[in-house]
Amino acid sequence: MTVLVGAAGTLLHQVSVVRAELEKAMALVPALRSELSAGNYDGANVTFAQIQESTSRARSTANGPLWKAASAVPILGANFGAVREVAVSADDVAARAVAPLLNQYEALDWQALSPTDGRINIDQLSSAEPSISAAANTVHLSHDRLASIDLSLLLPDVADPIRSATEQLSSVSTALGTASSAAQLLPAMLGADGERNYLVLVQNSAEARATGGIPGALAMLTTNDGRISLSGQSSAGAIEAFRPALDVDPEQERLYTKRLGTQMQNVNLTPHFPTAAETAKRMWEERYPGKTVDGVLAIDPVVLAHLLEATGPVDLTDPAVVGAIEGTSLPTSLTKENVVPTLLSDVYREIEEPAAQDAYFAAVAASVFSAFTEAQGDSSQLIKGLTTSAQEHRIYLWSSVKDEQDIISSTALAGAVTGPNAGGANFGVYFNDGTGAKMDYYASRTVQLVQTCESNGYSRYNVQLTVGNTAPQDAASSLPAYVTGAGVFGVEPGRIRTNYVVYGPAQALVESAQINGTSVPFGAGKHGQRPVGTVTLELAPGETAVIDLEFSRVVQDSEPKLQVTPSVQAARDVVLPAKTSESCE
Repeated sequence: MTVLVGAAGTLLHQVSVVRAELEKAMALVPALRSELSAGNYDGANVTFAQIQESTSRARSTANGPLWKAASAVPILGANFGAVREVAVSADDVAARAVAPLLNQYEALDWQALSPTDGRINIDQLSSAEPSISAAANTVHLSHDRLASIDLSLLLPDVADPIRSATEQLSSVSTALGTASSAAQLLPAMLGADGERNYLVLVQNSAEARATGGIPGALAMLTTNDGRISLSGQSSAGAIEAFRPALDVDPEQERLYTKRLGTQMQNVNLTPHFPTAAETAKRMWEERYPGKTVDGVLAIDPVVLAHLLEATGPVDLTDPAVVGAIEGTSLPTSLTKENVVPTLLSDVYREIEEPAAQDAYFAAVAASVFSAFTEAQGDSSQLIKGLTTSAQEHRIYLWSSVKDEQDIISSTALAGAVTGPNAGGANFGVYFNDGTGAKMDYYASRTVQLVQTCESNGYSRYNVQLTVGNTAPQDAASSLPAYVTGAGVFGVEPGRIRTNYVVYGPAQALVESAQINGTSVPFGAGKHGQRPVGTVTLELAPGETAVIDLEFSRVVQDSEPKLQVTPSVQAARDVVLPAKTSESCE
């Protein structure tokens, strides 16, 4: 009995030690962040040494024989086992993730990684890559270790901190995974091994396409030894249509017709960016023989706004463009506030000739690009703007080099709707313009998932879109013909026609479609085992409508994810929180 009492007392002391050391380590994290932000690397190393000392002591204690014995005790033992996993994970993250990154932190300073005189220092990025990748792998494994713990077996005082730690590690894992991918990709893609050429599609959100908007202005970026230059500009309109159409993946061609391979403006009717990018590459190379495209980048005007937030205002300097807008209200100085309405609305009111519109669009993009490559403004804000754009799916990237594309495919930049990252309860809602004009500037949309659980273990999801046309009532006469389409494609001026393409999870079924509660016919198909339902809706100025598409036999093995076409609206205003019915409680 005396031995048992002594063991219990020792175990209680060990519990106190582990808890105190883990709490001490966590309490020091804000100080570490603050010191790193201030560039106080000596102070950061002192603080980190204290963190590592605490996590090491917690791990050593939780791995002792008495603790292991307690972990084997029925019911209560699960709590000891879980805390041991936390202690091991915390020490692994400190020793194998934070420590290597601290050694490289000065080399990874955002200011050093931003372009200077048109060049990024790719040498220091290459040297830091092993440390970043090792840290990313460690955090990923630690997250998986904690995520595998069955929290239902634990006391609330144990389960709640573990749940919080798992969520934090998930966020860190995503960030480090992105950084690791960038460190692996950027040196080669920036020309470490020789010149590269990238086709840039500037997507015009005023005329929706599944990945964002019609590719109006085009540009060619050339990279060489970290130096970035704008080597050419054109427009989709300057690339003649292909008759017969280029061959495209038959499955996607069935969904989106041969238009995918006919015009540059239609390569992104599919939401699968790798297909759109590869088709754009082939079109460019067909029309400009000898100009090889090594990759494709897509951005939209909101990306330019994010960049302008960092660079500050930029001025247009091309004499031809400045002369063309003389006497109009179009600005020669672009800011984060005016760039989106200018490019997606005002330019059509002030300039009638489509070629001149494209030239203005291209000049704006080129000016913002120049400010970016010259590291004008706040470098940390520049990185933040690019990160936000990627999170909102406003930037897509594709490489013709297979090893590079394999890395890209694991990131948000890939824009892939099929493949390894398309598993689970993933839904996608994509917009394709059917007006043949620039009316999507006046479209308002929200999308929401509503889940119902069934007794057979499957879930049923209703994908609900609420759509409105905010154009003025006199849009037919007050808006330019180029904006309304002037009825050329059979849509009355002022009205907005859109094809809504909705993807469900792999192996699920799309069962029905309704508009304002009334059943309507819908197009049904498949893309890489994912069911696809398409509904066409046309709205007059001031009208709203609700579209519902129902998917059944959804395997609910993860939280649902929803991706939508990026538009003029902020992503947070479009995607509403998912709802769950009482049947799932």
